[in-house]
Amino acid sequence: MNQLDATKSGFLVCIGFCIFIFTFIYIRNTFSKEPSEQKSFPDTAECGVYPDELCSALFEGKSAAPQIGNFCQIIHQPEIPDCIRTPCNCSTVLKTLHFITRPLSEEEGNFSLAYIITIHKELEMFVKLLRAIYLPQNVYCIHIDEKSPRDYKTAVQTLVNCFENIFISSKRENVVYAGFSRLQADINCMKDLVNAKTQWNYVINLCGQDYPIKTNKEIIQYIKSKWNDKNITPGVVQPPHMKHRTHLSYKEYVHSGKSYVYPTKNMKDDPPHNLTIYFGTAYYVLTRKFVEFTLTDERAKDLLEWSKDTYSPDEHYWVTLNRLSDAPAATPNAQWEGNIRAIKWKDQEGVAHNGCKGH
Repeated sequence: MNQLDATKSGFLVCIGFCIFIFTFIYIRNTFSKEPSEQKSFPDTAECGVYPDELCSALFEGKSAAPQIGNFCQIIHQPEIPDCIRTPCNCSTVLKTLHFITRPLSEEEGNFSLAYIITIHKELEMFVKLLRAIYLPQNVYCIHIDEKSPRDYKTAVQTLVNCFENIFISSKRENVVYAGFSRLQADINCMKDLVNAKTQWNYVINLCGQDYPIKTNKEIIQYIKSKWNDKNITPGVVQPPHMKHRTHLSYKEYVHSGKSYVYPTKNMKDDPPHNLTIYFGTAYYVLTRKFVEFTLTDERAKDLLEWSKDTYSPDEHYWVTLNRLSDAPAATPNAQWEGNIRAIKWKDQEGVAHNGCKGH
């Protein structure tokens, strides 16, 4: 019996070892295939763009999440190819960075998003952001700060040239933090996007240091739920402690590598068309019809002109227009509703949050 038990044990160990070997070979072959060789499963994606189930596991802290996350992290940590910094073959770029080349579901394929991304530094961070949000049915306008170094602009242009649905804005601004130029950069991209071939449904604006915590599918489903055919511009009537932003006249200073906004002693006229000024976030999710409205409506154009010498006009412009009852997809009675950003402000560390720890 002892010999029989030993034989059984050895046989089971052998089977277990074989299963491990074949599993390892299968996983290795699955993730090492060229993109064109992989089977088309619309509900799944490579580890680098976590499918919904894996995202849920990671955020809910399920027991298998750390192991899965570590495995995918080891396999997919694409470095920025050196050739992005100099002209090179696009196939090399796409192969190295593993961009998604097909819609991941029918729902996503039938709902195109437009993105406005304003950047000025950290090429690697921008590439990681673009990888995370890129899908072929969407369209992307990249605004590069005119002050950015030439080699940075060249590298971004090299990457963008590899995609039909990504382009550099036709007009660039010297962007100053809290200045009108930041708002103008978005306007420039919007003018380009309304003329793009892609018939997008909503536009979302990002900066180069943003990163998504929801999948493309989750973003679409969130928009379609409570906000279907509505704009998302969180904000309230301008509070008293913020009125200096639009009561005083401000100017932008750009010189010798420095840029900032400073107040003058001049007081501003009242807002045009007797508009009530709101205060909110510079970030938004807007319908295509609302974007077309902001580019053509006289009130919108007059408010834009009036805002040129205000402080951080992107924090009052969109939310003010979206509170007009006759604006397309408007939300006149909305306040801070709309989860479009998770932001930890540095000046609120220790009060509203405990700082950024990383994951």
